[in-house]
Amino acid sequence: MKKRICIFCSSSDKIDKLHFDTAEKIASILIKAGYTIVCGGGSHGLMGKIINTAVKNGGDVVGIIPEFMRNVEWDSKELSQLIVVEDMRQRKKQMIENVDAVVALAGGCGTLEELMEVITLKRLGKFTKPIIILNTNGFYNHLEMLLIKMIDENFMNKQAVDIWKFIDNPEQIIAAIDNSATWNSDAIKFAVV
Repeated sequence: MKKRICIFCSSSDKIDKLHFDTAEKIASILIKAGYTIVCGGGSHGLMGKIINTAVKNGGDVVGIIPEFMRNVEWDSKELSQLIVVEDMRQRKKQMIENVDAVVALAGGCGTLEELMEVITLKRLGKFTKPIIILNTNGFYNHLEMLLIKMIDENFMNKQAVDIWKFIDNPEQIIAAIDNSATWNSDAIKFAVV
């Protein structure tokens, strides 16, 4: 069975070109490595770039989008498969079902919410796959510092540092996935500090 990877990323068209170049690279690398990409299904911003690049390179992309977004034609027409759900909660749940890893690219509050939810689920043992945070041009430096501060000040336990892995460029993605710490569903046993 083909490996699946979930990508969280921005839907903004107005961000720096560097982020679009990064999205294009990451999609190309993942498709070349044989992954099916699962994403939010939008046609704009980094999501649109990921989808278009993957399809152009012969890859499969599954988009999951709430009905209200589809009603305003935010969905990409390039997807291999489009799954329409009722709301954002269902979207997040389905995006991470049966995936082999999650990757977060730069994004706004939606991307941050998706990322924090999957980190929380992993901390509780409800999600056990690698979570890779692509820190393009230092975009996530403050988040990394905040997560470490949470550990240092005992808001999370020391093992939490193995929940995520920060990388600086797309070329590190496959090694980051392959070398992520093993995580088990019994993580809830040590979730409390």
